[in-house]
Amino acid sequence: MKVLVTGAAGFIGSNLVYHLLESRPSWKITALDLLTYAGNIENIAGLINDRRIEFIKCDIADPATVNELFAEKGFDLVFHLAAESHVDRSIHSAAEFIKTNVVGTQVLLDAALSSKVSRFVHISTDEVYGSLGPTGYFYETTLLDPTSPYAASKAASDLIVLAYFKTHGLETVVTRCTNNYGPYQFPEKLIPLFVTNALEDKPLPLYGDGLNVRSWIYVRDHCEALLCAAEKGVAGEVYNIGGTSDGEVNNRVVTAAILEILKKPETLIKPVKDRPAHDRRYAVDSSKINGIGWKAGILFREGLEKTIKWYVDNRSWWQSIKTGAYLEYYERNYGAR
Repeated sequence: MKVLVTGAAGFIGSNLVYHLLESRPSWKITALDLLTYAGNIENIAGLINDRRIEFIKCDIADPATVNELFAEKGFDLVFHLAAESHVDRSIHSAAEFIKTNVVGTQVLLDAALSSKVSRFVHISTDEVYGSLGPTGYFYETTLLDPTSPYAASKAASDLIVLAYFKTHGLETVVTRCTNNYGPYQFPEKLIPLFVTNALEDKPLPLYGDGLNVRSWIYVRDHCEALLCAAEKGVAGEVYNIGGTSDGEVNNRVVTAAILEILKKPETLIKPVKDRPAHDRRYAVDSSKINGIGWKAGILFREGLEKTIKWYVDNRSWWQSIKTGAYLEYYERNYGAR
């Protein structure tokens, strides 16, 4: 099986590469990434040095390069994770989100179609559904109502992927997952940002009243779900992916748990002005993918402790990231709030 993983040096992508090599050792993996700010080659460097995978630096929005790659490799399966993914960055500037998430997806689909890829798995987000009230769940049939440029770009790419199944018969599957956490996550997202800041006794910039609710899923659970969708999912269908029931908590609860595990004081919490159109709550119904053989297994507290231990044990990884351009972004996004 010849498999392409786009965004392979990013957070979920690198974890997926590890999972595939462990669970499907006979598969040949091509790891593709442009290595923008959130793509870190160190995430998979050990595998590349062992020649377990082939790494290719490539812009998915470049048709000539992508078409040549697909024609040369003859992929059977594509996991498409490459994306600009941070809501705050999309609010400041949406252009790169449109280019990568929309145009890049279309370029990959055209290449997959022309090279007769057997299955194209498009990894999306529950943010395409918008915001929930205090009760209820997002279902695969919920109308799309994105509230940020990031979410809108992912909704657009979802629809393009599904259209290629309806129009061309390309076997596509779309997955929409809740908030991931775990090793290798870039420290702009809530959990790694707060963990690394707390380790350095720096303020934790908590948006608004801190009561925005997310349903958290440990990244390896998500990777297992993606493999399940690839092997057992029905072409042309969407599958929601959510964590265990104890993982649906608000940001203030997550923050308090991080500080408790690290034995840090709650005085580190620094409320900051809320971001525009901050969705109040996400929660998905995962019964559809449960029905084809997958269910989340890592409880939130267990996964959080694993995650924190990884950041404690890998200080050099995140300390090298939180310099230069990252500091400029951090000050722009949180300093004025």
